[in-house]
Amino acid sequence: MIAAIKRPGSNTRGLLAYLYGPGRADEHLDPHIVAGFAMLGMPDPGRDENATLTTLAHYLDEPVRLRNSEFGKKVTDHVWHCPVRAAPEDRHLSDAEWGEIARRIVAAAGIAPEGEDLACRWIAVRHANDHIHILATTVREDGRRPKLHDSGLRVGDECREIEKDYGLRRLKKGDRTGTRRPSQAEMHKAERLGWEQPAQQWLEDRIRAAIPHVTDAEELLAYLEADGVLLQVKRGPSGDPLGYAAGRPGDLNGKLEQIYHSGGKIAPDLTLPKLKNRLETITPEEHPTARRNRPTTPWHQAANALDTLHTEITNAIGDGGHDGDARAQAHIAALGELIEATAQRTPPELHGELQTAAKAFARAQRSQIRTQDRAADALRIAARDIINTATGPDSSALAALLSAMVWATILASRWHEAKNHAHQADAARRTLQHLQNAADHALAPTLTELQHRQPNEHTRRTLASDVRSAVPDHAQRILNDPAWPALATALADAEAGGHKPHQLLKEAAAQRELDTARQPARVLITRIQHTGRNPIPNRRAEAARSRTTMATDTTPRHIQAPQPVAATTPTGQQHRQRR
Repeated sequence: MIAAIKRPGSNTRGLLAYLYGPGRADEHLDPHIVAGFAMLGMPDPGRDENATLTTLAHYLDEPVRLRNSEFGKKVTDHVWHCPVRAAPEDRHLSDAEWGEIARRIVAAAGIAPEGEDLACRWIAVRHANDHIHILATTVREDGRRPKLHDSGLRVGDECREIEKDYGLRRLKKGDRTGTRRPSQAEMHKAERLGWEQPAQQWLEDRIRAAIPHVTDAEELLAYLEADGVLLQVKRGPSGDPLGYAAGRPGDLNGKLEQIYHSGGKIAPDLTLPKLKNRLETITPEEHPTARRNRPTTPWHQAANALDTLHTEITNAIGDGGHDGDARAQAHIAALGELIEATAQRTPPELHGELQTAAKAFARAQRSQIRTQDRAADALRIAARDIINTATGPDSSALAALLSAMVWATILASRWHEAKNHAHQADAARRTLQHLQNAADHALAPTLTELQHRQPNEHTRRTLASDVRSAVPDHAQRILNDPAWPALATALADAEAGGHKPHQLLKEAAAQRELDTARQPARVLITRIQHTGRNPIPNRRAEAARSRTTMATDTTPRHIQAPQPVAATTPTGQQHRQRR
């Protein structure tokens, strides 16, 4: 059940005209009052042919008129409107049931607390099977204004209780970290202008897409302006930015003025102070040229950084305390930035899934737990490295990163569940499906290549024995997995590079538990290829090379091969005579 409190209005008669009218598409049927502050003697134009909308509006506005006649400052924002809607799959509710629901909601909101005789005047109008509209005038019978602060939170909590009491669909409890849903007017406006998204959602996507590209607030503001976002920036005496409001070009109000939304209204985690904390890392960053010259690719570095996330969140799920939760929340927020950065740099065939994953995970990035942003510096730098230096990953590196992201998202969902963050856990689960699809697609070329050159039967039997020894609880699932021949090839490749298959398997299973893995062999392939990508030097070969070098350095000059130039010198002649 959803109760959506609207912005205060000033025209009681106008709202009644909508409630009792035919609707925008003749969808209003049999409008009538199902509950009110005093049903006895209340005019109902839906049931009394002598009652008019003007009479009813006059009846509801009476305390407002009395207050305005006694006080100099008039009340004009006195119309409180709250539609209450049941879910499509909910059972039919009678007028009596809707009336009781309305009474509980106005009591929770503070419009008409239970047992108070001098509360506000209100009515609940039903003109459809699945919802009612509550209209109240926010001046009490004693002339005071009601206390409506946090009324939306209280009404939401009461709706959760109503769902339980009436056997309705149970929605998740809000925590005030969600974004505001676009109004019908905003959605109609977007449709009229040919926009795919309302302005607020468009702005949120632009800001989140910009974050991995920048390192401080000034860079962010400049990037957004270059990307076509209109900005109003509030600056202090020093010139430093203190806040901002963003607007979408063409989003005008009735006076043809540009509409701007403050960062906090676009999303709770997009205020300028919060963005500053996220962007300004304390870890020194290398120059882009230095990054390009490193032997490890940004894609592998990001997978390495996710190993730290896995550890932090696992510890916090156990019992990380306040500090552990703050570090876990920071890593989850940075994970969202990494997903966004990866979506912008992956091949076109993966872009759609990863972009959808990034948008879904935005809701999982924030909670009421204060973040310790510096704990996730390595992950944020990895995201920037992908944006700034990556020209495109090879399939195995991308598959390893996406597989690590899948596991990180599973852990994020578990942590949110442990903290009773219902909306965030649900967002992480929705993200997971898109990441898994992208990971499967990215791994496909690698699987094909590995399966085409699988080792011989004897080697596969030996490697199967390593699997049974290293991960006995999952060995049968791994060996029955269609990707087992490819895993055998990956293990053989690692062994040829000096790694021990048994040890690699144990390490991979420890880094990512296999109980939740749909296809455990695939998971192990990405981890083993990531861990075993660098060959281990052969100690005997290194010792032989060392001995050869030492022998060369200590060989007497008179038995060294003569150099072309030195052969014509007098010293060279003397050496030849000695031989």
